[in-house]
Amino acid sequence: MGLFYIGVPIAMNFGGPLSGLLLEMHTIAGLQGWQWMFLVEGLIAVLVGIAAYWYLDDRPENAAWIPAVERRALTDVLSAEESERRLSSPGRLLAMICDRRVLHYLAIYTLIQISVYGVVFYLPAEVSALIRKPVGIEVGAVSAIPWVFALLAVFWLPRAADRSQQHRAFAAWMMLIGGCASLAFPTAGPVIGIVALSVAVSAFIAVQPIFWTFPTGYLADRAAAGGIAVITMGNLGGFVAPNLKVWADRYFHSGSAGLYLLAALTILNAALILLVRDGRKGAAVIRDTTVGRLEPGQGA
Repeated sequence: MGLFYIGVPIAMNFGGPLSGLLLEMHTIAGLQGWQWMFLVEGLIAVLVGIAAYWYLDDRPENAAWIPAVERRALTDVLSAEESERRLSSPGRLLAMICDRRVLHYLAIYTLIQISVYGVVFYLPAEVSALIRKPVGIEVGAVSAIPWVFALLAVFWLPRAADRSQQHRAFAAWMMLIGGCASLAFPTAGPVIGIVALSVAVSAFIAVQPIFWTFPTGYLADRAAAGGIAVITMGNLGGFVAPNLKVWADRYFHSGSAGLYLLAALTILNAALILLVRDGRKGAAVIRDTTVGRLEPGQGA
């Protein structure tokens, strides 16, 4: 999971300077800089989507890089799940929605996304204010600095959590430290501000692979599909974060009020994480009783 999430800081490391460069392409071919940014970066995404269509395998039996024994095993599991899916009732998803621990994970994940998008959306603007430069190639280059540290954090911290088996403590401390860093950077100078931003961004990205050990340890077999579907509704935090910041800034008549509110929610999330019970122990695990094997929780 940590390796998977490395894609985020890598994208931001390249995206920040590229966006800054494109934003400075004023009136070239009759387009403004922001129009060039949307055009070029959107086109890159489209090209990657086309390449993925031809490169990615649809099913295990088509994946030559998977050993034949594993291909057959995965195919059998998917066939069994498909047969069971036809017989499954809507009540299973309702059970997930009503489960207190699943709702607890949903709240945590929503607040994580609020923290992440609160930083991602406003990082260039905050860097611009810190170094007192207009948004452009220089701000884009400086904005990439926190993502370098995030790349290192998401590579190392999930492994450290796995080795120590202290996932909850790691996640809670990361949100607490990230929240405190978010409180500090709006009024800090350029150097301290960039350091605080680096700490916050690293915490918000690296906590996500660690977080997923909680629901995957609690949910098992096909119950995981419905539970994870409920939890991923927390991605709506990406919609809530910018609107919440704008509301707070206007209500309190301060350009920093929204950032302080998002930081406070991050610290609150640290407390919610501390209340997480270890779902990998004992009979408290939700499972599909039609399947006879209990899958262990996946590592961060």
